[in-house]
Amino acid sequence: MKNLSLLVWLSQLGLSVALPLGGFVLLGVWLYKSHNWGAWIIVVCTIIGVICAFDGLRTSLKMMNQMAKDKNEDKPPVSFNDHE
Repeated sequence: MKNLSLLVWLSQLGLSVALPLGGFVLLGVWLYKSHNWGAWIIVVCTIIGVICAFDGLRTSLKMMNQMAKDKNEDKPPVSFNDHE
């Protein structure tokens, strides 16, 4: 079951990186074409998209790392008399 949850987190990682970047680029292109703003709006929206994608990547990797630590901490600690 843990492997399935890690697979879900991997797909979440892809979505959290691709959707903000693609969404902001499409927003910039739409603003450029519909409101006749300069090409600078595409550059600004792309930079904002990259920042949001990086934040999504960082957050997803942090959560995956936390899940991996929790997986390792499930084992009971070895008591003094039980070690070899």
